Amino acid sequence: MATEAHFVGAPVADSLLGDDGSFGRVGNRTFEPIPETVLAFVGMTFEAEIASGPGVLAFSRDRRDHLAAAAAGAVRLGYRGIVSFGVAGGLMSGLRAGDWVVASAIVDPNRTRATDKAWSKRLCDAIPRAHYGPVIGVDTPVAHPAKKRELHRATGAAAVDMESHVVADLAAAHGLAFTALRVIVDPADRQIPSAALAGMHKIPRADGVAVLRELMARPAQLPLLARITWEAFIARSAMQRVRRLLGPHFGFTDLGLREFAPSGLAEDDLLQADVAPYRSPA
Repeated sequence: MATEAHFVGAPVADSLLGDDGSFGRVGNRTFEPIPETVLAFVGMTFEAEIASGPGVLAFSRDRRDHLAAAAAGAVRLGYRGIVSFGVAGGLMSGLRAGDWVVASAIVDPNRTRATDKAWSKRLCDAIPRAHYGPVIGVDTPVAHPAKKRELHRATGAAAVDMESHVVADLAAAHGLAFTALRVIVDPADRQIPSAALAGMHKIPRADGVAVLRELMARPAQLPLLARITWEAFIARSAMQRVRRLLGPHFGFTDLGLREFAPSGLAEDDLLQADVAPYRSPA
């Protein structure tokens, strides 16, 4: 059975993904519940490497099926939280590469789900100048400034990513506290060149051959690609700094036995949104 064993200890991963019905058992070893350990869902392999650490089991997008299995086993082992972590596109003007958004809610074409208020507040308190606001989850990249403006107008969301709506659904299905912590990589006014997206639909990392092929076909993209590459470096550096700052459990430690925040949204948390036009094709 394949696991993300290079991100966390293999026994913990196997105990979550195991299908033999045993409680926390791998081989002849038994594991006690770990109440403050969290799952992390990210888009890219490098994000999983940054997210991993004590008390964190990280899955990248190509392990989405494993994440679902892990979430199903999380409650059985006593896991309490799940976080969406990584880069995001900016939708709100004023957010630049390296700026942080802590989600107040996750919007997708079907519903809006509030994040865990206590956990999200802890993240806001820990990260200087973090913006607190809605994040929209989509299944395909949003590359054009006009589409970003349209999404912001329709939903009020500050940022867009491709993982947070998955996390919100799994958290609701399994009774886990959840939040989303995303760093801006492309501001609202930045167009993502097609070369930067080459191969991304197949694997959760850049496909160098596909990028070169796209650049050869459209060399005028090179200056914009260089700008995006620099902004990606800024975002990655910001992720590494903040991940060290948060320490074990993504700041979930010591939230303890508090009651989880209500799942309903306060009226001022999010504008009324009509996101049906952004539903991804099946």
